[in-house]
Amino acid sequence: MNEFNKNIGNRVQELRKLSDITVKEIADDLNINEETYSKYESGEIDIPASFLNEIAQILGVDLSLLLTGEETRMSIFDVTRSGKGIIVERKKEYKYENLCKEFGHKKAEMFIVTVDSKENAIPSLNSHPGQEFNYVLEGSLKFYIHNHEIILNEGDSVFFDATHRHAMTAIGDKPARFLASIM
Repeated sequence: MNEFNKNIGNRVQELRKLSDITVKEIADDLNINEETYSKYESGEIDIPASFLNEIAQILGVDLSLLLTGEETRMSIFDVTRSGKGIIVERKKEYKYENLCKEFGHKKAEMFIVTVDSKENAIPSLNSHPGQEFNYVLEGSLKFYIHNHEIILNEGDSVFFDATHRHAMTAIGDKPARFLASIM
């Protein structure tokens, strides 16, 4: 477990305790068991980015506070320069770059997600509350959702109910990148 992920777990635990929320209450809200949730807080396992967003909502804080330990400061606009977002490596299949680190009280989280190309990759399906919009910037992806496999190429997009288990794998010999908006 890397130090970055351990720090996130510590911040989540501290904010949960300050909010007088029990492990059972937050685990129930996330629809996971208490043991898994406790492993998130201890840093034994990575917290999926979608759960981090949901935890931030439960705790009434911005995702950026969980990622960086710093309060957001912007309320009118937030500029993130190319390549300067917060890099989050939550799952081995994906690399996330959070594009809105300073704007407070967001109604959605924006990420650039990179998926490395791997021969015969087996996707790790996940689900989370809310909706998601993904727009393919580079490469091609195979999108898995609700017993469907859909090929998405540069310029293609998909909007979906994120409560259904879903995943993406890169197709071809180069990584794929997409813009993800989680609402």
